Amino acid sequence: MPPAAIVDVDGTLVDTNFHHALSWYRAFLQQGLTVPIWRIHRSIGMGGDQLVAAVAGERFDRECGDAVRSAEGVLYMSTIDEVRAFEGASELLRELRERGHAVVLASSAKAEEVDHYLDLLDAREVVTDWTTSADVESTKPEPDLVLAALDKAGGGDAVMVGDTVWDCEAAGRAGIEAIGLLSGGFSREELTAAGARVTFESLAELRAGIGSTPLAGS
Repeated sequence: MPPAAIVDVDGTLVDTNFHHALSWYRAFLQQGLTVPIWRIHRSIGMGGDQLVAAVAGERFDRECGDAVRSAEGVLYMSTIDEVRAFEGASELLRELRERGHAVVLASSAKAEEVDHYLDLLDAREVVTDWTTSADVESTKPEPDLVLAALDKAGGGDAVMVGDTVWDCEAAGRAGIEAIGLLSGGFSREELTAAGARVTFESLAELRAGIGSTPLAGS
């Protein structure tokens, strides 16, 4: 059997990373804290349970974290209709399914966001399953999300496709290989250092070279 394909959503299939970065920036501003957007971007890929402390410190997280997380969700949802899928995203999912892979979308987003992406990608009848924030207690770089996706894939060998260093680190902690994409704003060198076996500039490039990746199996 081909390995299961565990595919990240935000920044990998849909172009959301900078929408999220700006939403976090505005949410921090509401609590009187200015965090440079570039610093927030460096933590995009983490879930909100990890990101606030990562960019603003543990004390701020204890005092204001819940308010920031709640505000970010509202701010992001006000922009979600602007979000577009990356070119080739739906085609990649179909190709993986046709090649015999179990395909699980790995997201720690809220169910309403994931529902929007499933419709945007026309993926409901294509993928095997998907995760949401309800499936995990700790988000990337912790391995919980990848492990939840592996369980939904039925276990066995798997490969993670993601766009951030946090995807690659989470995959490594879960014991599977990772393929990195540059669509999230991280460099090849950063993704490789975080554990990506191979990297691609785009989904189209990944599709063209899929036979040379861990997805090809042994």
